[in-house]
Amino acid sequence: MKFSAPVRWLPALAFFACLIAAMAGAPAWGAGANAANATVTYRKIFKSSYPEYVEIKISNSGTGTFDIRQLSEESNPHTMRLDAALVQSIFDLAAKLNNFDGVDLEIHRRIANLGQKTFEFNRGAESHQVTFNYTLNHDAVQLLTIFEGLSRQQTDLSDLERTMRYDPLGVNDVLLQVQKDLDNKLVPDPAQFLPSLDRLAADTHFIDIARDRARKLAARIRSSS
Repeated sequence: MKFSAPVRWLPALAFFACLIAAMAGAPAWGAGANAANATVTYRKIFKSSYPEYVEIKISNSGTGTFDIRQLSEESNPHTMRLDAALVQSIFDLAAKLNNFDGVDLEIHRRIANLGQKTFEFNRGAESHQVTFNYTLNHDAVQLLTIFEGLSRQQTDLSDLERTMRYDPLGVNDVLLQVQKDLDNKLVPDPAQFLPSLDRLAADTHFIDIARDRARKLAARIRSSS
C-alpha cells in the first residue's frame, strides 16, 4: 500500500525535514573553530637554574612547540607531536581547573622560590592564565607533573640527537639518563624516542653497548604502549 500524507501535513513535514537536515549538517558541540584552536601553555622562569626558561604549548590537535633554554639565549621554539591520550589528559585537567579562569593555585605560605610557573589557556578570543610558585591543588599538580615530564623528555631527546650527531662516544651516557627517567616514570610520552632509538640501534658507527641499549629501550617502550 502506498502511503500518502494528507495535504494539511505537508508544511509540517517540510519543516521537520529542513530541521533534521540542518541538525545533520551542524558540527557537534565543542567541535567548532574555537575548539579546534584551543591551546594549553606551560611556562616556567627560574633564574640561576638549568634550564632557566621553559615554554611548552600544546594544541588540542596534538601538535605543539617547546622552547627550553637559558634566559640569555634567543628564543628558538621546536615543533613536537604528542600522543592523543596525553593531549586529552592535559585538556581534561585544564577543564577541571576552569581553564585557569579565576582560579588561585598559590599556597600563600612563605616558602623558597621554586620558579614562577604559569598555565595559560587560549581558544579563539578567550584567554586565561594563572601564575604560582607552589601549589597543593591536586589537578594542578598532575598537570604540572605532565609538563615537567615533557620538559625532561624533550631535553633528553635533544641531548640524544645532539650526541648522535656530534659525540658518538657520549651516546651511551645519554641512553643511561633516558633509561633512568623511564625507570622513574618521568617520561610522559616515551614513544617520541622510538625514531632516534631505532636509528641508533641500526647504525654500526655507534659502539655495540649503545646500540644494544637503544634496542632494549625501544623494545621496552613498544611493549608498554
